[in-house]
Amino acid sequence: MKNTCALLLIIAICSFTLLHAQPPAGSWGVGIQFGSPSGLTLKRYNPSGMAFDALLAWDLDDFFFVNIHGLWEKPAGSLSPLRVYYGPGAFIGFIERRGRFRDEDDVRLGISGTLGLNYYLDRFEIYLQLTPRLQLVDRTDGSVGGGLGLRFYF
Repeated sequence: MKNTCALLLIIAICSFTLLHAQPPAGSWGVGIQFGSPSGLTLKRYNPSGMAFDALLAWDLDDFFFVNIHGLWEKPAGSLSPLRVYYGPGAFIGFIERRGRFRDEDDVRLGISGTLGLNYYLDRFEIYLQLTPRLQLVDRTDGSVGGGLGLRFYF
């Protein structure tokens, strides 16, 4: 019984490591991010240079938000299947404020960065990231967003 369990464990580990693979360069990943804000995510993968990442978030009545980053990605360690990514970016948001007598639209524009960990499992990417933002238009303000996401690569 112990030998059977050990054999099954070895097969499972070998299968799991075989599934760990990065998508080919130039692949597009589409998915969803849960966090602040939550929304649709898109990434163009480039292992040898800067990749492209975008987050689109919206509430049908109140706001629309776009955050775009250039990303560099590196292994988290020599034996680790995790990868670290980071890069600069920018954001724009359109927010509708409902007033007592009239509605007003705010435009928020600024710079951002991202720092995260990801893991590739066949054609899927699972990631966790932090996104500090510095709003420059409408007013100067800082905030931190980020989230947990999943992308599927074509």
